[in-house]
Order: sequence, then C-alpha cells, then structure tokens
Amino acid sequence: MLEDAKAKFLIYTGIFLAFIGATGNAFEVEPIHNLFYIFAWWAYILIIDAVIYRIKGDSLIVSRMDEFWFLSAWSVFIWSLFELANLRLQNWQYMFIPSDKSLRWTGYFLAYATVLPGLFETTELLASTGLASRAKSFSLRVTPGLLKKIYLAGAAALILPMILPRYFFALIWVAFTLLLEPINYRLGLRSLLRDLERGTPGKLYQLLAGGFICGLLWEFWNFKAGAKWIYTVPLAGNLKLFEMPVAGYIGFPLFAVECYAMYNFISCLRRGKTWEQDAQEANTGPKAPLWLLVGAAVLSLTTFYTAAKIIDAHTVRLYIAYL
Repeated sequence: MLEDAKAKFLIYTGIFLAFIGATGNAFEVEPIHNLFYIFAWWAYILIIDAVIYRIKGDSLIVSRMDEFWFLSAWSVFIWSLFELANLRLQNWQYMFIPSDKSLRWTGYFLAYATVLPGLFETTELLASTGLASRAKSFSLRVTPGLLKKIYLAGAAALILPMILPRYFFALIWVAFTLLLEPINYRLGLRSLLRDLERGTPGKLYQLLAGGFICGLLWEFWNFKAGAKWIYTVPLAGNLKLFEMPVAGYIGFPLFAVECYAMYNFISCLRRGKTWEQDAQEANTGPKAPLWLLVGAAVLSLTTFYTAAKIIDAHTVRLYIAYL
C-alpha cells in the first residue's frame, strides 16, 4: 500500500536525520552542531508519526499530509506571537545564533514549524495507546455567564503580563486558552469546554501529558545544541533541569492546551476542519471569503517577519560566525 510505503519512508528519513544530527552534534560539525535542535525535532516528528500509523493505521503525515502542512505553517505564526510577547516579558534569550541571516532565519522558521506538530503528534501518540481515552468526569455546566467570566479572565491574563511582567509573566501561558475557548465553544469549533460539558476530559489529559513530554524534549535537546536559549525568568528560583528552572516545567502542559485552543480558533478559516482524524469534515455554513484567507496568510507572514527582526535586535544575546 502507498501509505505503508510512506510510513517506511518517514521512519528511514527520521532515523537518517537523527543520525546526522547526533553525529554532527557530537563532533561539533557546523552548522549541524548549531542546528542540532532542528534535526532532533524533525527526526522525532517523522518517526512518531510512522509509529502512530503502525498502531492505528492512520496518522497526520501519512494520512492527512495537507493538514500537516497547515499545522506547520500556523505553528510558525503561533510561536512568533510568543516571541513578540517576550519582547516585553524578557523571559528567554538566544545564544550562539548564526551570524548569517539566511541560515539564521531559516533556522527560526524550521524550529518554529515543529512546535505544534511536535505537541499534537505526541498527543496523538498518547491517544493511540488508549491513554485517558475512557476518562470520565462530572459534566461542567457551561452557561453564557461562565463563558463571559472565562473570557474576561483571559483578557486579564493577557494584559497583566504586559503591564507587570515581573509578577504576571506566567499568565501568558494560559491567556489564549481562556480567551479563545469560549469563542471556540460558541462558534461550534473544537473545544475542551465542550468535552468537559460532556464529561469526557480525555483530550485535555492527553494534551497535558503531551505538553510535559515535549517540554522535557525541548529542554534536553536545547541543552545539547550549539545554538540555544537561556532563561531569565524572575521569581523561579535557581534549581534547574537543563536550562529551565524546575518550576517552569509547569508551563509546558498549559502551553499544549493553549496551542490547541489557538489552532482550533484558526480552524474557523476552514469551517472547523483541523488536524485530528475525526475532524476532517468541515462544518456546515459558508466558506471563509477569499479576502479573509489572503489577509490571514499576509498576517502570518508579517508576524514571522516582524518577530524575526525583533529577535535579531533584542532577544539574541550572542551571535557566532562559521568559517
């Protein structure tokens, strides 16, 4: 079958990237050593996608390639938003970044494109093993009043870090969840609130677990890479695991949930069609007008361009040139 061949290709390509990345990193061969983080993440994404396909006969890249490209492109946009927020928060800085602009910006793009695929592939892998798939909870009573309160809490969680970043910086990792979940619910898009209303929190648990796993991998591969980020997080203490203060690992599960809410909101451009296997049928209703689709694409590219310029000017602490 064609899909079986695709899965084999992903496995072999992932192993090849892992070998090249690990070998180049170990012997400090440039620019592989510098870009090791990118090699590691793309190898991981390709390999676990093939593993998911072997488990359940369906996976994001093998079976829903168009969804994978959408996800990767919007991943760049979503992470660029957090880079823009970091201009105010000043929670991380980059070290040993290539001085060559074309290599540097290509590295930014390829790294940011792994964020959502890494999170959601890990979530799907956990779901394919049956983790929390039958989990039940009390049914949350979702009312207009509750939605309004969650939305207002989200607005506060977005504004406060911008006003007092030293004390409220952590709220940025829940702000978009609180802002967008009520909107997703009302628009009939994928929504964790709707899952909780049904008493089925499995997806929430899978995202939280997937976020924690990805957080460990982000920090481990960053620690081993040539180019890396370091943290300047206030009030987090000095106890670290790799470069991240231990307390900061709480943010990774929350970030996975936040990315899920953000991408579900973006799926309104495609009438709710999104990356999940059971979300391949668009909702009823009119398609998004062409001007909106074009505007969204322009916004995405402009956001990445602006973020890259800001990173170069304010977030990179040390550049390095390769002969």
